[in-house]
Amino acid sequence: MQSYTIGQAARLLGVSPDTARRWADAGRVATHRDEAGRRLIDGRALAAFSIEVSQGAGGEDEAVYTSARNAFPGIVTAVKLGDVAAQVEIQAGPHRLVSLLTREAVEELGLEVGMQATARVKSTSVHIDRV
Repeated sequence: MQSYTIGQAARLLGVSPDTARRWADAGRVATHRDEAGRRLIDGRALAAFSIEVSQGAGGEDEAVYTSARNAFPGIVTAVKLGDVAAQVEIQAGPHRLVSLLTREAVEELGLEVGMQATARVKSTSVHIDRV
């Protein structure tokens, strides 16, 4: 079974290594040490934990109701406005997502570089939810 370092697990979970380390220290995910003394997370344990983390994301007051199920929470890294259309880029963990939408939608959502947003992918469309 493949094992992952704290840094690798953090990248896969889309969090900082410090967050992954705190979760391990708190016992939320089990670790073991290799011959070099590095902390490792078993692949099966990481897979189960990633599902737990994704199901626990957001609280009741942050609920978003949508039919799109593939959500990528991240940070807006670029907004390019045209006369009618716009392009928004979001970095979600290791994933860079680009959405083409109307300028009006970008303005209504108030999307700006540096703000949190969630890209939702359904089929070939990427939908943006402001957080």
